[in-house]
Amino acid sequence: MRSVPEDRDGTSDDAEDALGGGTGNGDEDLRDRVERLHAELEATAELPVERTASRWIGEAEAVAGDAATADLGPAVRRERIEHVVELLSNVDGTGDERADEHVARARELATAVVEDDSDPAADR
Repeated sequence: MRSVPEDRDGTSDDAEDALGGGTGNGDEDLRDRVERLHAELEATAELPVERTASRWIGEAEAVAGDAATADLGPAVRRERIEHVVELLSNVDGTGDERADEHVARARELATAVVEDDSDPAADR
C-alpha cells in the first residue's frame, strides 16, 4: 500500500512545506516539490475513487512520476507539471473525502510549481 505520511490532522507536511516556493536550490528544489506532488497523487491509489476521476488521477500520477524521476531540465519538468494541472482540471470530485484532499493538495503543488518564477534554473 502506497501512502503519504500524515499529521494527526490528516494533512501531509510535504504538501504544506512544498507550497513555500523555491529555496534557491534550482532543479533539486523543483524535483523535490514534484516528488511531493507525485506522492499526493500516489496516495489516492488505494482509496475508493470514482472511476472517471481515477482515470484522470492515474494519468496525472504517471506524468508527475516521470517528471519527478526522469533526467529532465527545469523547463521540461515544469512543462510536464503544466500537463498535470490540465489533467487534474478534469477531476470534479473523487467520491472519497480523503482522495479529494490529496487531489486538492496535488493541485496546489502543481500550480505552485508552474507559477514559481523565483527559480533561477527555470529555462523560460
